[in-house]
Amino acid sequence: MAFGITDLKKGTLFQWNGEPYKVVEYAQKVMGRGGSIVNVRIKSLIDGKVLEKTFKGNEQLEPAEVTNKNVQYLYSDGTNFNFMEGDSYEQFEVAASIIGDQAGYLKEGDKVVLQLYEGNVINVEMPKNVFLKVTYTENVVKGDTTSNVLKDAELETGITVKVPAFIKQGDEISVDTSTGAYRERKK
Repeated sequence: MAFGITDLKKGTLFQWNGEPYKVVEYAQKVMGRGGSIVNVRIKSLIDGKVLEKTFKGNEQLEPAEVTNKNVQYLYSDGTNFNFMEGDSYEQFEVAASIIGDQAGYLKEGDKVVLQLYEGNVINVEMPKNVFLKVTYTENVVKGDTTSNVLKDAELETGITVKVPAFIKQGDEISVDTSTGAYRERKK
């Protein structure tokens, strides 16, 4: 079932030139009698490339046949990450290149969403925030806590993030998976 260009809101998945895309940004211009023009920034779900595209008038687009599977992260063998669906116990092996920098936010047992296109995993959708334990951080010098001082903290997955001075080794903190920024300390 095709849809019109004005249905291309942010987050919409569609197929163009035989490849699935996701709308990242959307802007519509209404022309006098000529109808409307839609300018979108789209991201390929296959290779991650971001493109600027303009659609005109009454162009029709096909929705992308992307399925989502709720899975649990099991382990990594260095080149692949392994996930399992809880209901069917079906296992998925995902190349490290698909996960990319998001690997630093994954720990065993975490729940994520795999996106599949034509039976192949094309994306791993992380939760917005994850809680990770601080394994190492410098102790704060007395007197440095009055201003908004940030320091490096190494987390249990091996990544390093900037945290406020009051965070200590052993604290569990929330990290934004899209920016890598510290959010809060677990209470």
